[in-house]
Amino acid sequence: MEPDKTINIKGEVCPYTFVKSKLTLEEMDAGKILKIIIDHEPATKNVPGSMENEGHKVLEVIKINSTDWHIIVQKKV
Repeated sequence: MEPDKTINIKGEVCPYTFVKSKLTLEEMDAGKILKIIIDHEPATKNVPGSMENEGHKVLEVIKINSTDWHIIVQKKV
């Protein structure tokens, strides 16, 4: 799946990882896909949980190397 937008927020920690992701999603149309690149391990749980609480769909949370993850989120329709 190809994301409609990608943000790299490595270096950010919770809750800023969620806040920056949420603000980016707010600028996107319903149903669009956002890829979030992070390097803060607690955010691998906090961001997906918060996104689902907001009604968005978390499609993937994958560790892409020894320090980074990507989270794929589809904006609620």
